[in-house]
Amino acid sequence: MDDQAAHAALDHAADHAAEIRAAGLKVTVPRLAVLSGLAESPHATADQLFETVSRQLPGTSLQAVYGVLGAFNTAGLVRRIEPAGSAALFERRVGDNHHHIVCTNCHSVRDVECVTGEAPCLTPSDTAGFIVQTAEVTFWGLCPDCQAGTTGIH
Repeated sequence: MDDQAAHAALDHAADHAAEIRAAGLKVTVPRLAVLSGLAESPHATADQLFETVSRQLPGTSLQAVYGVLGAFNTAGLVRRIEPAGSAALFERRVGDNHHHIVCTNCHSVRDVECVTGEAPCLTPSDTAGFIVQTAEVTFWGLCPDCQAGTTGIH
């Protein structure tokens, strides 16, 4: 790693530490590693993050990664999404009411801006007395890479 890359890595670590502190959490090496992993892989599963973190911290357990993700979710640092038929995914983009599009073939996930531009984006026909705060929409289709490798799909 050259000096410029080393300085960039230190800057990211300092930024992550500040975010963790601002959320009222203690800064730990596993928490820094999980945030770094999510920066590299948005929409990652806990298992994927464990693989990333364990390369940096070989003694880390999958349970520790789940614990960090739970604390981050509670503190509002990450958002947990659960597309049908998929393991829970975690992302750093929080604080807005964006949606997701999932490839039915390779299961890649991308963000989609709010459907109508204002939260909650959709109005239910009957709220049953609830005050609606957000709407979660998942679009399904074939990503460009899978379209290029698939014939006969319209």
